Amino acid sequence: MDQHKHAKLTILETSDTHGHIFPILYGTNKYEPIGLAKIATYIQHLRQTEPNLLLIDNGDSIQGTPLTYHYVKNQSDLPNPVILTFNQLKYDAAIIGNHEFNYGLPTLRKGISEAQFPFLSANIINKQTKEPYFGLPYTIKLFPEGMKVAILGLTTPYIPNWEKAEHIEGVEFEDAVETAKKWIPFIKEKEQPDLFIVSYHGGFERNLKTGEPTEAITGENQAYQLCQEVKGIDVLLTGHQHRLLADELNGVTIVQPGNSGAYMGQVDIEFAMDSRNKWKCVSKNPSLVPITEWKEDEEILQLILPYEEGTQKWLDQPIGRIQGDMIIKDPFLARIHEHPFVEFINRVQMEASNVDIANTALFSNQAIGLPINVTMRDIVSNYIYPNTLTVLELTGQDILDGLEKSATYFVVNEHGEIAVNPQFIDPKPQHYNYDMWEGIQYTIDVGKPVGERIVSLMKDGEPLDKKKTYHVVMNNYRATGGGNYSMYKGKKVVKEIQMDMTEILANYFTKYGTVVANVNNNWQVIRT
Repeated sequence: MDQHKHAKLTILETSDTHGHIFPILYGTNKYEPIGLAKIATYIQHLRQTEPNLLLIDNGDSIQGTPLTYHYVKNQSDLPNPVILTFNQLKYDAAIIGNHEFNYGLPTLRKGISEAQFPFLSANIINKQTKEPYFGLPYTIKLFPEGMKVAILGLTTPYIPNWEKAEHIEGVEFEDAVETAKKWIPFIKEKEQPDLFIVSYHGGFERNLKTGEPTEAITGENQAYQLCQEVKGIDVLLTGHQHRLLADELNGVTIVQPGNSGAYMGQVDIEFAMDSRNKWKCVSKNPSLVPITEWKEDEEILQLILPYEEGTQKWLDQPIGRIQGDMIIKDPFLARIHEHPFVEFINRVQMEASNVDIANTALFSNQAIGLPINVTMRDIVSNYIYPNTLTVLELTGQDILDGLEKSATYFVVNEHGEIAVNPQFIDPKPQHYNYDMWEGIQYTIDVGKPVGERIVSLMKDGEPLDKKKTYHVVMNNYRATGGGNYSMYKGKKVVKEIQMDMTEILANYFTKYGTVVANVNNNWQVIRT
């Protein structure tokens, strides 16, 4: 072995690809330089020049596009298209992300069974056996020159705060840091690896340079803590936050490659052999590789074409008409002045659940509202999550607390104007955590201190009774307290509507044909 004095290894990471294989945005059906078909070309290019390649997906891969949604609803007898793509690209391992649970355990288990590589997560535990739920906590990869690499998988344990209970039945989520502290010494002693990689579907809760918290410390993101408190990690692959990071923290090399397959995370490792004929890591170079310029891999496109064609046909189905204007021209204005699209979503929720109070968010700044002739494409490009509806029993005080939480979305900027609170933009856009309500009348005054911004709150012309209970419909993510809406957590569930919101919206058009765009201006955002 000693004739090989030096050796190289290239680690490639994808994360939060969210079902993007073809380079398009489904809402507009226009070309976008993203997705696994482009990433495939870069991988094939590297394989020609770098003999030692380690390819890892860091989670949130099987959910997120109309292609993955259509597959689950209409083509689930076929192999999972994302797993097919990963198999074709010869992935070495994949991590379970939080969105892997969105379509339920049967879909997840089926995908894992089709994979020609291990799915890893050491801290997702079977409630009964206390063993890793999906079998493998870690995997070992050996390279021709004799280097031995360990890969430990970890997942954000915050999943019960977002996911439907039936989608995680029998599953337990342990703290990622404590799990790492338990497994790393065990793996090191048993396997004696030359390099230790932790692939963690989670992000950084603190500023990498100052250590200052960048969010509420809830346990959702523990990457900073992993770097500071856990010994023995050489490389930490991260995700979940959709950030672009390539850096080093406390001697740990870190990368996070954004989302939708626009970038790859890459770490170039150099090994040298020591006097005991043992490989030692002598350099680690993290980088982010934009895949914009790489052409799509034709084999991948052909492989997934049957899924894509089925999806496109489904998306182009006309389902109804809008009378009036339901187009969103400015997403910020749609959050400070009631918009017909937001009112429409709330009214559909109220009818579906038969209650008279609702809330919803405008999920992203890419939401464009509905044109005059509505297709399924318009529905799924605006309502981008596979949410169902939950009716909670809340007190007037709970509603007030929820409104005050939403009101933190705003700040008064240096020009004295209402603006978006930077905490809802950086490090990750969280526009989906600002709710707008129907069935009550309220005023948010951004000029008031946080916690005192709801200056008027009425129902049916009377002040809302803080002690009285009301039935409120919202999406299942919010109903579990998602977005740090702790006032909803553990509240009595009156009803659950077990149908995806996109189907509920489509059915609404089937029932009524034409929907009138209007608003009743039941809320306002002001600054005094």
